[in-house]
Amino acid sequence: MKLDERDLRILTLLQQDSRISNADLAEQVGMSASALWRRVRSLEDAGVIERYGAVVNPAEIGLGFEAIVHVHLTRHDPDRIVEFIRAVEVSPAVQDCYATTGQSDYHLRVLCPDLAAYNEFLEGFLFRLPAVASAQTNVVLRAIKRNRPVTV
Repeated sequence: MKLDERDLRILTLLQQDSRISNADLAEQVGMSASALWRRVRSLEDAGVIERYGAVVNPAEIGLGFEAIVHVHLTRHDPDRIVEFIRAVEVSPAVQDCYATTGQSDYHLRVLCPDLAAYNEFLEGFLFRLPAVASAQTNVVLRAIKRNRPVTV
């Protein structure tokens, strides 16, 4: 989908406040409410807008331990990789998972209540997956930049 300046403005405003009314958004973009609704719908249908939601502060809901986990696989057996991915997708502790180049095969962002819960995540979940050879943990001391709007 080719995006124009209006589309980019709509995306910026929706990322700042996904609860903005259609009428207010239309006014700020300079479109009629019905034309704006059609434009937003086309952005959704094209997959440009994936979802709407609230940004929650993990520490405020009891998830004060955050880590980036660099996962090394034993070997790249397709069946074991699928098993690993499926397990990671359903784990509530894993917030993000990226397959990457470099020394690690996958990078996970993990949230837990505390260090003991993280240790249970490692021993009771991650290290029980047959594809996992090892993992290196970097504890997040503080977030510098998080959940920023995507811009072009």
